[in-house]
Amino acid sequence: MPENRLFLPEGLNPSPAYAFPDLKNALETGEILEGAPQRCGADHTLFFTLGGVEAQMARQEAVAPWISGSERDISVLSRVGKPTCFTVKSIQADEKGAPFALLSRREAQENAMSYFLENLEPGMVLACRVIRLETYGAFLDIGCGIIAILPIEQISVSRIGHPKNRFQEGQKILAAVLSFDRERRRITMTHRELLGTWMENASRFAPGETVRGVVRGVKEYGSFIELAPNLSGLADAKTGLAPGDGVSVYIKSIRPERMKIKLQVIQKLPPASEPEPIRYQITDGKLDRWTYSPPNYEKTPVETLFTVSDL
Repeated sequence: MPENRLFLPEGLNPSPAYAFPDLKNALETGEILEGAPQRCGADHTLFFTLGGVEAQMARQEAVAPWISGSERDISVLSRVGKPTCFTVKSIQADEKGAPFALLSRREAQENAMSYFLENLEPGMVLACRVIRLETYGAFLDIGCGIIAILPIEQISVSRIGHPKNRFQEGQKILAAVLSFDRERRRITMTHRELLGTWMENASRFAPGETVRGVVRGVKEYGSFIELAPNLSGLADAKTGLAPGDGVSVYIKSIRPERMKIKLQVIQKLPPASEPEPIRYQITDGKLDRWTYSPPNYEKTPVETLFTVSDL
């Protein structure tokens, strides 16, 4: 299980049809629940219906500025219709005697951040949800709406031009903690270590095979073709290719001692009908060291060290 299983990203928590006993139990235990507000009032109060029980979240309970860094109105307005984590602050009765609940996303986020400040370490594998994609990286929800950055160079060993070449907003992924600046509460994640070593990826292919690949770079001397997110090979120069093109390639040779795969482009292919699912080699636990290169690699090993000194 990922190390943030107690504080999952918004959208990854189960959202059952809550009944009144569920809300009462959450009030007593502090359990974090999740639901989507149906509307936002003029005073920026969020309104929920949870298993037939009406619930409200006041504006000051909807955001934790010291965590999110934002007190703008849009941070509240944008919650309508979206999965939103919360604790149950109280259960009261309205003028007709019907129960209604007061909720707090802020308290859920503060509880999650307190847990992360005390327990999060480099190398821990977390379940994450992609929130936003920028040219320089992806923003991830690592728990209760707490945001971490995944730099583009940490997404995969094979270089990409934009994170959208790997992810879609809202997608669930796994990532490992690369560093945690506790003073600034800045968490940096890495993804490539979970996708397997050179040998783990290369073992899926053999010389003489023809397989699908994606052009990731075009040079005068040839094209770099991605066979898997953590594995690329070099094909001889061929006109008419551009980054992002799908191609079929013939595998001429695989040389682990040099981490080299020699390819020959056969032809361009139409776009894939569906994105390739992510193949994770590591799905939980805590990494201390990850070595990408094969044991007999002739040059300096390519590896990542996850140490407390990175904090």
